[in-house]
Amino acid sequence: MSGERLIYLPLGGAGEIGMNTYVYGYGKPGEERLIVVDLGVTFPDMDGTPGVELILPDIKWLLDRRDRIEAVFITHAHMDHVGAVGLSWDRLRAPIYARKFTAQIAREALDEAGAPDTALHIAEAWPAMTQAGPFRVGFVPISHSIPESSGLVIETPAGRIVHSGDFKIDENPVVGEPFDKVLWGEIGALGVKALVCDSTNVFSPHPGRSESTLAGPITELIREAPGLVAATTFGSNVARLKTLAEAGRAAGRSVVLLGRAMRTMVKAAEDTGILNDFPAVISPEEAADMPRGKVMLLVTGSQGERRAASAQLAQGSYLGLKLQEGDLFLFSSKTIPGNERGVIKIMNQLSEKGVDIVEGDSGAYHVSGHANGPDLEEMHRLVKPEMIVPMHGEHRHLRRHKAVAEAAGIPAIIATNGMMLDLGGTRPQVAEYVDAGRTYLDGAVLIGALDGVVRDRMRMALNGHVMVTLVLDEQDEPIGDPWVDLMGLPEIGRSKAALAEVLEADLAQFVGRAGAKIIRSEERLEKELRSIARRTTQDEIGKKPEVTVVVSRLS
Repeated sequence: MSGERLIYLPLGGAGEIGMNTYVYGYGKPGEERLIVVDLGVTFPDMDGTPGVELILPDIKWLLDRRDRIEAVFITHAHMDHVGAVGLSWDRLRAPIYARKFTAQIAREALDEAGAPDTALHIAEAWPAMTQAGPFRVGFVPISHSIPESSGLVIETPAGRIVHSGDFKIDENPVVGEPFDKVLWGEIGALGVKALVCDSTNVFSPHPGRSESTLAGPITELIREAPGLVAATTFGSNVARLKTLAEAGRAAGRSVVLLGRAMRTMVKAAEDTGILNDFPAVISPEEAADMPRGKVMLLVTGSQGERRAASAQLAQGSYLGLKLQEGDLFLFSSKTIPGNERGVIKIMNQLSEKGVDIVEGDSGAYHVSGHANGPDLEEMHRLVKPEMIVPMHGEHRHLRRHKAVAEAAGIPAIIATNGMMLDLGGTRPQVAEYVDAGRTYLDGAVLIGALDGVVRDRMRMALNGHVMVTLVLDEQDEPIGDPWVDLMGLPEIGRSKAALAEVLEADLAQFVGRAGAKIIRSEERLEKELRSIARRTTQDEIGKKPEVTVVVSRLS
């Protein structure tokens, strides 16, 4: 083992929540064989990434070492862990391993990317192991808010790593596999070099509650509601969907599933044998003909997504169904930081309709899918690692998790995206730093976050746009005056004249007195026209717009 090292490198998910992508490597420095754990996305917002569909990690570091990648392992089917699989396939072309349910979700994205069936391999649960170069990887069942979540046991020549994935300690999760304390204790007894561990709920001071505790309160709430009941949760939380649907049925209501993501997840769970007894559902058309007190809608859009069923219902109607005064809308979910604005907008729109709103933040109607502080401490005790590397959290989460570990006498380190660690010694050490940026899916095209496309879009949104057009004849003489087209700017400025007319007058004045050298120089002419357009607009309306200059020369 002399001269070889065991490395850990987060490219996404460390220092943020979302976009999880982690790399492990073993070998001589610069020659390590690599495996990738998860390829996730995060979601854009109108403030910082307008018009962007998805955000995924910049994997240039991996692409430069593509010939050294042994495999990709996906812990579970949440989009922040599997969402970039299809978008990354053509560039990475490494074999992908996932358990059956996760594989079914990944398969659709891989099919869209043109990946062959042989690209995706279904892994069996622990104690089965997959050999990938110097690594042996096992999928250990763990409870979370989506079926068939797994922690990974990664065996290497330098020691055993446990990558927790997203998890909670839930011994009765309603759907999927319970957290098995005996099993995780047995893994800890094998000897664990490093625990790379979920940090999401490290600030929550009380032990997490089981999914099974929700059925009673939700059923009582629905039974007492006089009108139609709509409930939203994460579309991937199959256990919660089952709890809600069973509560609706127990209250004498027929259930409708509204939203593609929700239907996709339920179907995948049924197709893979995870979900065998989901209550029967009816169509929106059937629901429209029933008494409102006999209907329950399960709808997508718990995070305020503009095109989801919740938002459509709040704005007016969805598939012929409407909400009205006396109805009840339950948010059986927690609002992810950053999504508050969209969620509050929906709540206010519902309130304006007279709909009663019940939020899940109180805890009576929602439990988290992540381990709280005391549960993380229990995981530490079960696994007994030599060192802990917090992941899946903002910097403040990683820092608190590090403090929790060190308070128990376990060495720990904060490693954010791009920070490569050497895990081979008795304590984790920083080995080097690599660039770990972001890539945007913009329409159907992947662009770099620093390419300037979104920056220019934001500038146009903030400052408006002016297009200046000038036509010159064969002797470089103007054919008429310059003219302008405005977008996103007021029509009338401070002078009380039309902004376009003021601009055109100033531009025409410049062109009329400009010397032949300026007129013949494409670069100088465009620069001067742009400068005048920005200066005049600033004087008239107090903004410096983006300016496009088009000079057409007849030949």
